[in-house]
Amino acid sequence: MTLPDLTPDRASLDPMETASIDEIRKLQLDRLKWSLRHAFDNVPLYRDRFAAAGVHPDDLTSLADLAKFPFTYKDDLRAHYPFGMFAVPREQITRIHASSGTTGQPTVVGYTQNDVSMWADMVARSLRAGGTRPGDVVHVAYGYGLFTGGLGAHYGAERLGCTVVPVSGGMTERQVNLIRDFGASTILVTPSYMLNILEQFEAMGLDPADTNLNTGIFGAEPWTNAMRGKIEAAFGMHAVDIYGLSEILGPGVASECVETKDGLHIWEDHFYPEIIDPVTGDVLPDGSEGELVFTTLTKEGLPMIRYRTRDLTRLLPGTARTLRRMEKITGRSDDMMILRGVNVFPTQIEEQVLKVAGLAPHFQIELSRNGAMDTMMVLAEGLPDHADDATRAAMGAALAQAIKDGIGITAQVDIRAPGGVERSQGKARRVVDNRPKD
Repeated sequence: MTLPDLTPDRASLDPMETASIDEIRKLQLDRLKWSLRHAFDNVPLYRDRFAAAGVHPDDLTSLADLAKFPFTYKDDLRAHYPFGMFAVPREQITRIHASSGTTGQPTVVGYTQNDVSMWADMVARSLRAGGTRPGDVVHVAYGYGLFTGGLGAHYGAERLGCTVVPVSGGMTERQVNLIRDFGASTILVTPSYMLNILEQFEAMGLDPADTNLNTGIFGAEPWTNAMRGKIEAAFGMHAVDIYGLSEILGPGVASECVETKDGLHIWEDHFYPEIIDPVTGDVLPDGSEGELVFTTLTKEGLPMIRYRTRDLTRLLPGTARTLRRMEKITGRSDDMMILRGVNVFPTQIEEQVLKVAGLAPHFQIELSRNGAMDTMMVLAEGLPDHADDATRAAMGAALAQAIKDGIGITAQVDIRAPGGVERSQGKARRVVDNRPKD
């Protein structure tokens, strides 16, 4: 299937997207000096932590000097709940977002008016890179509320000059009807929920390619190139990746360019990336795989100095833009499962599920413990025309073998009837850990 040509006019790009590397590095150094000073002067945690590490903002004379400064962690935000890491008086905070807090104290983030405006600019830049144009109808199926996805996408699409349909998540049949009735050309949604939308098209007897959609911008969870191919083939549209996290901004920290789809260009004029060894914390050279660390360069409300994202990727030279790229996230260091000595990520299981003909793309991993041995059960399901017992048994054997051959582990497999695997209404719950807590 031939996809539409959505390559942007180079004249429409922000000057920083095509600036020279020397210009980008000079701007980063100037802004990094400001950000370190802003954090040091206004956030007690940074003042104390810098002193404990024996560093001061004035010690930064080159970008490489950033490695002397201490890391920031998600637990720091929890420990200073709710506003203890804000660098401006609460009265100057225009917007507050927060995590759900399902695994502990919520992490609270705050934005000044300038931060909100910069955020809109970065999402607008990301949408344009992904193929969206002013005047397009943009269907936002990210969740609204304290989650950054919905409002972040919304304000960016408005900044670009688009018509925004603020649907949020859930009510999948209505999603399908609105996509068709309102003529959306861009959809922003998690990739796992896009699979639900695809399934709903098919359940309603509708051709998913018979819409105005020409680009889908997917984020908030790792997804594979195999998933990209499935979505593009079904809808006849481009599928591009967007990256963000609330502690740094929300969606719009980095985005793929539709003309290359070869990794996400980081908007380095506002966010300085590093790759570190997740065990030692040492900075690794570009091209090495490791944990992604970000320092904000212009954030007023909540500056983040060397924030450990736990996301695993590599930094690569720019292609469609001068700005460096990050590879698609392979997983998170805290999502990694170790099964009998083998490191496993949910995206690796997804790749194997998508290789087996007749399987739907929905899956879930259940971890259990049998005596001293950890075990993995992969739940998947057959498509409606592959739902009889014999076919499901054959697909289960095929998937178990694919996991063994492709990843090197032995997993139990349960192929269920259509609809038998939990569906995502936002971020997918890929792993259910039933192992006893030690």
